[in-house]
Amino acid sequence: MYYFFFALVFVLLPPISTTHDEDVVLENIEALGPGLKPKEIVMPARYFFVYARGRNYTGDSSLEENDFQVQIKGRSLQNKDCRVWVNILNRKDSSLIVRYKLFETCLDLTISVLYKNSHINGSPFKTKGPVQPEDCPCAELDLDTWLKNYECPTEYNQIMSDLKSFSSVDFNSFYTRAINRFNNSHSSSVCHFVVKDNEVYRTCYGQHVGFKMFIDAILLSLTRKVRLPNFEFFSNLGDWPLIPINDKPRIPLFSWCGSSQSADIVLPTYDITESTLECMGRVSLDMLSVQGNIDKTWHEKPPQAFWRGRDSSRERLKLIEIARKHPEIINASLTNFFFFRDEEKIYGPKEKHISFFKFFDYKYQLNLDGTVAAYRFPYLLVGDALVFKQESEYYEHFYKELRPWKHYIPFKTDLSDLVEKIKWAINNDDKAQEIAKAGQLYARNNLLPQHIFCYHAVLFKV
Repeated sequence: MYYFFFALVFVLLPPISTTHDEDVVLENIEALGPGLKPKEIVMPARYFFVYARGRNYTGDSSLEENDFQVQIKGRSLQNKDCRVWVNILNRKDSSLIVRYKLFETCLDLTISVLYKNSHINGSPFKTKGPVQPEDCPCAELDLDTWLKNYECPTEYNQIMSDLKSFSSVDFNSFYTRAINRFNNSHSSSVCHFVVKDNEVYRTCYGQHVGFKMFIDAILLSLTRKVRLPNFEFFSNLGDWPLIPINDKPRIPLFSWCGSSQSADIVLPTYDITESTLECMGRVSLDMLSVQGNIDKTWHEKPPQAFWRGRDSSRERLKLIEIARKHPEIINASLTNFFFFRDEEKIYGPKEKHISFFKFFDYKYQLNLDGTVAAYRFPYLLVGDALVFKQESEYYEHFYKELRPWKHYIPFKTDLSDLVEKIKWAINNDDKAQEIAKAGQLYARNNLLPQHIFCYHAVLFKV
């Protein structure tokens, strides 16, 4: 697989329709990011950023095609060219994402970034000794050292909030109560995970346990990289949080979604975790690819709100009604009927699926709950669009760090003020773009693959 990629990888940017590179100065170009520390930070796809006009530039200038080149080379253990797959993503804001995947151990890896055939500041970036691929069972570091290498925070507010009710746990009692509750359940499934001596063990309960693979994947990825402490936990395999907030005593249960009515301990969703682990692999949508597949700048997009999805809430049907009354500002359609099949004649016909990247041909994006929180929210934030978010009791691990009117525009659960909010954005374009940029910046600084690894590791440490 991928034999046609070799250690010396020379990548040219694809053609770009508009070019404004006359003010790019070699001395101002910066390269930053975890991919420049490949020995310390091991991920399925390593990545770093190139800022053509410096990291503080806030414009939308594109870059001249073919002016930037990247070379990555190293030696394999057999003293041959090391196999590397490199991909460059143009963020259309005067910055690039360079991501690369190693398929074997590479010795003395060298990363060269050139602008008009001249090295930028710091280039070439050299790493002495072996650089390991993701699948190497190379867990030599203790967790504290690993967290420092990955530049992880020491704590997260959401984790501390989730765990404050579990300062001490009688695990024997908790284990018995959890088994009694979930073993014969027809509506929920859980798994009991044990990490002991850096090996992962699990037993699952309930009828539908296929989603155990997502917890398996992140635990196995971490145990290949770092020596985790011994710990055990139960994890919910469904979307709905399962522990009522008034449960006494509470069962400490990990879930992918929390709510104001529940006391589950919230993990990053299986969706963003899988996209982290399968980046440059079998998934096409991840937090990096979204940034590099946006074709239009803010001012080229129509001032319309865009939405596509299935019929997994009554409010989504309501959205279709509103869009039909206001087609000039809302482009919304259902792509599948499952929950309200008997109403397809009213809210159909179904629209064909389109690429998620094409969503960003529109200036505004709508985020509505499905059965629980809509797990597309991180991808909407990191794209170049203003996100309108439905008020909701459900949340993901990062929601409580976001601020309405700073990172997104809120609208009521029943959608009664949605049209009003969209018209506000149309009439206040500069402010709307400012909010869009703030949401995007938050996602770039908190929801990329490095951050998802950090959140899991900090939670497992605590």
